[in-house]
Amino acid sequence: MSVEVAVVGTKGARYPAQGPFHPSVAYPEYPFRGFLGAEPNIAYEGVRELFRLLRLDAENNDTEKWNPLGYLVKPGMTVVLKPNFVASKHRWGKDLFAIITHPAVLRAVADYVWIALQGRGRILIADAPQYDCDFQELMERTQLPTVVEFYSQFSGPTLSILDLRLYWSGWKHFDSCLLSLPGDPEGNVTVNLGNKSALHRLPHLEKLYGAVYDRNETIAQHHNGTHKYEVAGTVMKADVVISIPKLKVHKKVGTTLNAKGLVGICTNKNYLVHYRVSSCRQGGDQYPEGAFSPTEEFLIRTERWMYDHLLASHNRALEYLHRAVYSIHNATTKRLGLKVGEGKRQLDAGNWHGNDSAWRMAVDLMAIFRFADSQGKLQATPQRPTFTVIDGVIGGENNGPLSPDPVAAGVLLAGENLLAADFVATRLMGFDPLKLKMYAHLLQDSTFDFGLRKLDDIEIRSANPAWLNCLRDNSSRFLDFAPHPGWIGHIEINPKGSDVSTAA
Repeated sequence: MSVEVAVVGTKGARYPAQGPFHPSVAYPEYPFRGFLGAEPNIAYEGVRELFRLLRLDAENNDTEKWNPLGYLVKPGMTVVLKPNFVASKHRWGKDLFAIITHPAVLRAVADYVWIALQGRGRILIADAPQYDCDFQELMERTQLPTVVEFYSQFSGPTLSILDLRLYWSGWKHFDSCLLSLPGDPEGNVTVNLGNKSALHRLPHLEKLYGAVYDRNETIAQHHNGTHKYEVAGTVMKADVVISIPKLKVHKKVGTTLNAKGLVGICTNKNYLVHYRVSSCRQGGDQYPEGAFSPTEEFLIRTERWMYDHLLASHNRALEYLHRAVYSIHNATTKRLGLKVGEGKRQLDAGNWHGNDSAWRMAVDLMAIFRFADSQGKLQATPQRPTFTVIDGVIGGENNGPLSPDPVAAGVLLAGENLLAADFVATRLMGFDPLKLKMYAHLLQDSTFDFGLRKLDDIEIRSANPAWLNCLRDNSSRFLDFAPHPGWIGHIEINPKGSDVSTAA
């Protein structure tokens, strides 16, 4: 068994600023003659080089007949490009594209899908962002509508953008109050992994916390051998799905990439297990044992009570009350020193290496993506052709996935096997992929075969000699990403030290 992963170092770490993100070079195979960008487009050039390194349609390379995705995408198909569109803004005003897939990468992949469709078919850019993402703002920031408008000028495959979510927190400043959305035009597919879930036999399922305050909804989907997920019909029914995640760290599982990025196929986020409330000693994995003082633990428990009793109902009046309590706290008790330190706060909500719940959810999503059919039934063989291009021109480190510091990484990766690509990307970030529970489990999963059983099965193709053997290199940090504070000293190659308890 051998799987290939291509890695390209881009010529700099800057995306083109102007949609619809045309290439700046008239490549022989480029289908839209006469439409070129005035600024360099290293993302487009890098995607093209990935396909060349993978030797796709090698006999026609550098000719107008070159069709690198033709072996995967056939005329008349529906092809989903699944980006990471988790948020519409950076909470600290930093580069949004350290968080989400850049549209220039999507445009490049879409062009090669267009070529492969040969005049017939559909291209769908589809994702279900976090529930508080403003999709209209996201479209404005990404300029993706300019790509749709550009494609609409030509006869042939159609290009559409889909927000797959069922709801979002559309009330300004009312995070718990949800507004319904049209959702996926192909409907939702419920998948019950049952005892094949990585959550099976996990203790204290009564402590589960999901995504949108109401723990009862999360617990109802994961109990007594039942483990349900609600996923997008558009993804499950697609002929081909191309995953295009962002290269960034993650506070609950270590890295985002393909595995954790698959939360974007889930239409109801509250089915997704994020952690179990309380400390390890009390049967949870919300925060490290001993990380907080008794007073801080009391404040955290009080916050949890208010979540469960004031926000879980999604009621505006109760959220007003919640806000009033916080206003009093900020004006009085917090000023007297009754607060949780900001540094420690980063370790709350399962944001540390001892989170033993979230990685299992990511493993489940990989199983669903690979083995669940269009009706949500698990099969013994892979159910849809897949491919991945990982966007690391600008990556995200430190406080990821929602508030990371931008990293000018200047790298793109691609391959058919999503797990193999994640292994290589994680290693280039300076981490040991086998120290991440989700990857160690996926490699040796006894229930599902993800097409990879050992790291030696991965063949890396790159013009950078140092990257070719990165999985066997036990010392180099390569891109040297800083992990989330809750993971420092626990996933790096040659860790420099840890300031987080190792209790789990």
